[in-house]
Amino acid sequence: MNWITRERPKIDRIACPWLIKRFIDPDAQIFYVPFNLVRQKAIELDATPFDIPDTEFTHYEDRCTFDFFLEKYEIEDPALKDMATIIRGADTDNHSLASQSAGLWAISAGLAFNITDDQELLEKGMLIYDALYSWAVHLQKQKHTQNPTEKLLLAVFNTYLDKQNSEEIKTPKWAQELKEIIQDQIDTNLSLSLKEISEGLQIHPSYVSREFSKYFSNLSFGEYIRKLRIEKAIDLLSNPDLTLSEIAYLTGFSDQSHFTRIFKAQMGKNPSDFRRNLRKK
Repeated sequence: MNWITRERPKIDRIACPWLIKRFIDPDAQIFYVPFNLVRQKAIELDATPFDIPDTEFTHYEDRCTFDFFLEKYEIEDPALKDMATIIRGADTDNHSLASQSAGLWAISAGLAFNITDDQELLEKGMLIYDALYSWAVHLQKQKHTQNPTEKLLLAVFNTYLDKQNSEEIKTPKWAQELKEIIQDQIDTNLSLSLKEISEGLQIHPSYVSREFSKYFSNLSFGEYIRKLRIEKAIDLLSNPDLTLSEIAYLTGFSDQSHFTRIFKAQMGKNPSDFRRNLRKK
């Protein structure tokens, strides 16, 4: 059976082919193509697309495509289920899910950086997941550090780290990148699509939507964009040469009435009154 997905794989798009070849179809062929060609090439190659939006084999809520493969093919191997948690944490930047997730992400990112050929990348990645599976089956309870004194020092150190981590929530990489994308585009593209941005970040839109408020002042994506629009409108209101209709257009609102309604809800007064108060200062 043929399978096809986006080019330049890192986590899910290597873990899933490994699972297919090792537990579902050893003779499976995996194809990597540019994102905009996946559906066209899927038809030409009679291949099943995976790990892209709006297909059967993809992310669901906070679960990865790897999770869906296990469910779809009813694979009950406990080691694979342990691996699924690690892979999910690495693929979604939620490294709190498993202590191994951050390491898997680091190794996968480095591998993709060093290897530009996707098929070679898959070949090397197969070795990584073979090793992870062996660990999950045989070595989960084995520790590298055996010396009692070293164990005690590590326990004290990890207790300190846990305290530090509990005091501040680390902003994941995708949230930092998303904030930069929004800031870069807010002046020229005020109809930003969460789906399009999520695809650019290679993270499922439903996951970004669910996690967004944690890192953006407890605001949803829509609320955050409206907040930026209003901030831009406040800046433009100081320019007496611009009409309210022009400001509404420049800040991405459908018309002056829509702009006035949202502005009043956010600021407690309509734009014209706000502008008059600015002139008095």
